[in-house]
Amino acid sequence: AMRLLHFDGEILVSTDFRGKTVPPYTILSHRWGDSEVLLEDLGRDTYKEKDGYRKIEFCAAQAAQDQLQYFWIDTCCIDKWDRRERSKAINSMFRWYKGAVKCYVFLRDVSVAADASQSTWEASFLASEWFTRGWTLQELIAPASVEFFSCEGRRIGDKTSLELLVHKATGIPFEALRNGSLDKFTLDERRGWAKNRKTTEEEDAVYCLLGILDVVISAAYGEGKGRAWRRLQAELEAAGSAPSIIPFSQNDQFVGRESQLAELEAKLFEYNQATTMAIVGPPGMGKSQLALEVAHRTRQRNKNCSVFWIDASDTDSLYRSYGSMAQKLGIPGWDDEKADNRQLVRAHFSGESERQCLFIFDNADDTSLGSAYLSDYVPQSEQCAVLYTTTNSDMAEEVAAPNILRLREMSLSTAQKMLANHMEACLSASEQQEAQLLLHELSCLPLAIVQAAAYINTRGIALQQYRSLIARQREAVPEHNSESPGNGPQQHDITGPVATTLLISLEQLRGDNDLAADYLSLAACVDRKDIPLDLLPSPSPREREEAVKVLSGHGLVTRRPAESSVDLHQLVHHALREWLQGQERLDKWTGNAIRELRRVFPDNNHGSRSKWRRLLPHAKYVLTHSSAEKDRGDRLELAQKCAMALYND
Repeated sequence: AMRLLHFDGEILVSTDFRGKTVPPYTILSHRWGDSEVLLEDLGRDTYKEKDGYRKIEFCAAQAAQDQLQYFWIDTCCIDKWDRRERSKAINSMFRWYKGAVKCYVFLRDVSVAADASQSTWEASFLASEWFTRGWTLQELIAPASVEFFSCEGRRIGDKTSLELLVHKATGIPFEALRNGSLDKFTLDERRGWAKNRKTTEEEDAVYCLLGILDVVISAAYGEGKGRAWRRLQAELEAAGSAPSIIPFSQNDQFVGRESQLAELEAKLFEYNQATTMAIVGPPGMGKSQLALEVAHRTRQRNKNCSVFWIDASDTDSLYRSYGSMAQKLGIPGWDDEKADNRQLVRAHFSGESERQCLFIFDNADDTSLGSAYLSDYVPQSEQCAVLYTTTNSDMAEEVAAPNILRLREMSLSTAQKMLANHMEACLSASEQQEAQLLLHELSCLPLAIVQAAAYINTRGIALQQYRSLIARQREAVPEHNSESPGNGPQQHDITGPVATTLLISLEQLRGDNDLAADYLSLAACVDRKDIPLDLLPSPSPREREEAVKVLSGHGLVTRRPAESSVDLHQLVHHALREWLQGQERLDKWTGNAIRELRRVFPDNNHGSRSKWRRLLPHAKYVLTHSSAEKDRGDRLELAQKCAMALYND
């Protein structure tokens, strides 16, 4: 799907050319500012007041001079609220740039006066940050015609007339700049073109090369640049092998669980017959990490086996996963908006009698879905093995009995290896005893170990100092029995360590970064998954991003830069709510969450569908967990907005 812009009189119009012939168009390459016009702004009258509107006017005027009606600008041609669209856009960008008649490069840091000498404007041109950014690499290489403009809108030249300067600024060979075949350059040569380029997210240093290397992988922000490279390399090496989707790289810090790994690998394809299995255990025990290790080992040892990782936490996540699978498999009709990708994938594998496949349904905890519903997603094939991860024992029994692997507490020796792997500084021999005492305090719980290590690394303190913080925290917050997530008998035992590590980090944040601490309190009052950054109020986008990075550095949230959102682990979310309740502040922050949701929740215009669909789970959560008598006006207005969105959907 590709959207293009054009002006109808003075009104900026976005047209979706899904399933239609795409007309000739031009593209604007630019660097984002803090006030860009977004797709969702086009339905309002205020978009012309944004600073980014000037670039749109410039692009439209330039396109008109070149006798082109349509143009494409990334800020307002991609629906940032539609996760599937954003993921597809990352892998389609190079093709879109290659298909453009022209690409206009707006250099906001290059000023060229009418009487400027050649040496003056050349120096300014060479110093432009545009040549140092990751994503601008494909914008330079892919289009046949690239024209450069100063911040005043004055044309400087194109990549043909400025070829020597562009080569000097980038080091890219002339043949590549002249749109020669990229196959003539080795993978290492092409990778080298991005070597010194900067990106806001470290993983983008890899993702910006996808089109140039002709590779398709899913974006997994948070994995780090090194892991992204390894995943890209694995995809290149897997050319010709069975198609797979594993959205996370192999965890270098994975330790232990060897007996469980051996059992899973032996049983999933025992006697060449596929088996259905389930890993069950309390939250934070490492079920997903164990399943991820199985996924990568299976793909490495059996190149003819397709491995697909499926988010089974809710219906929308399941369906998105199957949409990605249908696209990866190249099943005809996958891109039809009305297609049932679940049935397309099932039919594809049900007809494959020879090829083995492994489906991993991660986080299958939602009992409202039911085992029968999940079964509808599994192909009817003897060659298709299935592995579920769940905290719910009843669900595990229904989908996989008797092949159930119950995850127990990690052994002390394995926990020691895990702590050492997550520590930036090596533990000395004298610290080993201190490490054992700390792990005992943390009940050898993987999630608590990760959070403790993140705090120790960030603050640069000794293990003994962190143990002192644990003791002080437990004195301040006496143990109490509370209702915990999940249904296992161990829940009360494992909530303690995570709550303790969380509150240690929270206490420090409240002194160092009040905004980050406030974000945690707000996040506790909405659904724990896919919390949009737009929901977090901030004086500026930069301050918000810095606060979120602080939370991520402490291991308290998982960032999703591709979706501009964050996740909270189930135990962190629960512990935060318990703490706010104990502080008698839960009602206050619930009211704040209602007001912020009311602020960002769109009207019921159909163009806002992607946005309201992502906000509905949060609105539903806060309305369900709040009193009808409190925040009555805001609550009723939010409920009305939700009702109208559901009615229109």
